[in-house]
Amino acid sequence: MHMDLVIEVENEPGALAGVARAISDAGVNISAATCIGAHQTAELHILVPNSGGATEHSLSLEHLNVTRKREVVIVEIDDSPGALADLSRRVAEAGVNLDLVYVATKNRVVFGSEDLDGLKAALGVNN
Repeated sequence: MHMDLVIEVENEPGALAGVARAISDAGVNISAATCIGAHQTAELHILVPNSGGATEHSLSLEHLNVTRKREVVIVEIDDSPGALADLSRRVAEAGVNLDLVYVATKNRVVFGSEDLDGLKAALGVNN
């Protein structure tokens, strides 16, 4: 199971480096990261395996707080035209609304929805 962690940071040089170092210090691998925000603060979405609180503890030692966290669905896809269109169509046909999508390492796509069970069913994911 992977978790999407949202960490609000000051939008300044080194902000991502500090977050990445804290997560690394916890011995946790970052599978994906994306940043949203071009003002004084930014939201980092960091994809990590569920670490039983080790990631959040390491971040808190650096005065970095996880503002939101949730389980997400990860699907391996072919790196080809239409792959994302096909997956998102399956989700739509199941009546599931997506509120988060980003690309992870190793040709994987991360999906988030309030209807996690419906999303898993639509994508054929059993974890």
